[in-house]
Order: sequence, then structure tokens, then C-alpha cells
Amino acid sequence: MPGLIASPAQIWLAVAPVDMRRGLDGLTAIVQHSLGHSPGCGSAFIFRNRAGNRLRLLLWDGNGVWLCQRRLHRGSFVWPKASDPVFAITQAQWEWLAAGVDWQRLSAQPSLEWRV
Repeated sequence: MPGLIASPAQIWLAVAPVDMRRGLDGLTAIVQHSLGHSPGCGSAFIFRNRAGNRLRLLLWDGNGVWLCQRRLHRGSFVWPKASDPVFAITQAQWEWLAAGVDWQRLSAQPSLEWRV
């Protein structure tokens, strides 16, 4: 994450949508109780709304907490359909996700068989 926010050790997506009216305390409670992580571990936690057009990033940088929001004017963010409450992604996948690109297709393994 370029700029003021340092690159986190891990980036976690909260699979279930959340109410975007939640602030620092509400999202921190979700990280602790629903996701089973410590909000001060240096990881970034990404949440999305039900419509899928807004994201919120929660990150403790050692000195304070960042809460950032991104909204798409058209379309929605591609989100995993996982059975676990959290899903880990890489820094590169995060950059594609934040740009509104289908990051799951970009990281797919190519087929080993070639057919005509």
C-alpha cells in the first residue's frame, strides 16, 4: 500500500459483508470476535458492504489505527466465496482488488494441456 500506510505483514479479507456505518471500534470487534485475529498484529483487514461497491481497510501500524474507505462508482469488487470467515491475499492481489479488477482470474494457474 503505497503512501503513508506501510505494507502490512498479511492482508485478510473478511468474507461476510459488514455494515459500512461501523467505525474503528465496530470493525475491531469483528476482527477480534468473529475473525479470531488480533487487530494489533500488523495485518490489514479488508471489509466490504453487501452491495460490494465499498471497501474498508483497517490497519494498526504500531502507532495508531488506519481506517480507509474506497468506493466504486460502477460495478463491484470481486470477493471470494470461501467457507472460512477470513481469506488471505497477497500484496499484488490487494492492488488489483482495490483497482476493481478481477484479481482471482489474474492469479489463476494456466492449463498444463494445450488443445486445438
